[in-house]
Amino acid sequence: MCHQDDDHTPPATPERNDSRANDFPWHIGVCDAHCHPTDTMSSVASISSMRARALTIMSTRSQDQDLVASVAAKSSIRDRSALASPATQDTPDKIIPAFGWHPWFSHQLYDDTEASSSTTYDPADQQQKTIHYTAVLSPAPDAAFVASLPDPLPLSTFLAATRQRVLDAAGGGTALIGEVGLDKAFRLPWPWNTAEHSHSHSTPGQQQQQQQQQRDDSSPLLTPGGREGRTLSPHHVRMPHQVAVLKAQLRLAGELGVAASVHGVQAHGVLFDALAGLWKGHEREVVSRRKQKMVAKGAEDFSESEKEEEGSAAAGKRYKPKPFPPRVCLHSFSGSPQTVQQYLNPAIPVDVFFSFSTVINLSTAGGESRFPDVVRACPDDRLLVESDLHCAGEEMDRVLEDICRRVCEIKGWALEEGLARIRRNYEAFIFG
Repeated sequence: MCHQDDDHTPPATPERNDSRANDFPWHIGVCDAHCHPTDTMSSVASISSMRARALTIMSTRSQDQDLVASVAAKSSIRDRSALASPATQDTPDKIIPAFGWHPWFSHQLYDDTEASSSTTYDPADQQQKTIHYTAVLSPAPDAAFVASLPDPLPLSTFLAATRQRVLDAAGGGTALIGEVGLDKAFRLPWPWNTAEHSHSHSTPGQQQQQQQQQRDDSSPLLTPGGREGRTLSPHHVRMPHQVAVLKAQLRLAGELGVAASVHGVQAHGVLFDALAGLWKGHEREVVSRRKQKMVAKGAEDFSESEKEEEGSAAAGKRYKPKPFPPRVCLHSFSGSPQTVQQYLNPAIPVDVFFSFSTVINLSTAGGESRFPDVVRACPDDRLLVESDLHCAGEEMDRVLEDICRRVCEIKGWALEEGLARIRRNYEAFIFG
């Protein structure tokens, strides 16, 4: 979810040459690591006819948590073996749900967890809404802007609800934490201006109806709570608050033993530091080559017994909770090759995957020029693909095909070889 120009209209993507369409090996299994079809619920019915094998559907805010859960309940992938069969119109299982609170909406939560040294909101005090938003937004909003914002919700309540959603989803398959993350670029949209969308002689009730009609006409059937075409204000969410909300959700992923899909825009250093703060003290021992040679042949290897604990508590497997997720996907990764290498330090106890999309990574000339070097820097077994689209159907299939072709070309993989690699990576990210 990275489109700031228009939440629901993806940037232009390279047109597919239809002469190539029939030679694309969909039967291998193309897995979308990150998408938002519940932002346009009218498109969800088309998921069953898509050629993609799996869609990892993200939630982002209060309005879409239950929508993601409801879609997954009808079409959830139960286990790794399900991905071995190709997608057809009769394929009942295509969805992996993810539950999380996106950094764009992090101001709508107030931190009442034990980890917080102070809270910014007291629901018993009518003045506290202004105090909270003044504390977490910059520049400080005026009274009118604050009045347009929802009453903030307690982070602890959201975490408890998310824990239950993950456990409920795992009862019929599996689930992730996502979309979560950090974003220095995003600015909150202005509220809808009734005067701009109504006649001057209308009554307040008529103005409200006209405003709603304008919103419906400009963005039909969109799930509420997003930008919906509104212009952007100068206000952004202060980074310490974003970090607090992110860390709380990543700790939950660690508690449950599930993976997390992470958003990072213009915040790669802060994001790495936030993750490193969670795994501090849990780093893996890095054995030097010299020490490895000194280990007697046939000596007991404890690495496999440790891996047995890496199952998911949410899936009812033996698992030792940790303060960080076992696996993380940096979605539509926009960092440098040097940042990739930073995440590949063998001491890091998190398996970090890098996902790429046409609509984000190739949407600008700068992104296009950096893309080949970043893909080459990404290990073959840590690379994923995604659409990051807000509407399911043929267009989602098209952009998935485009990004798969581009990645395979850069890596020097034949299409069937490349898609098989990427599918195995997806399985490893979701199931461990």
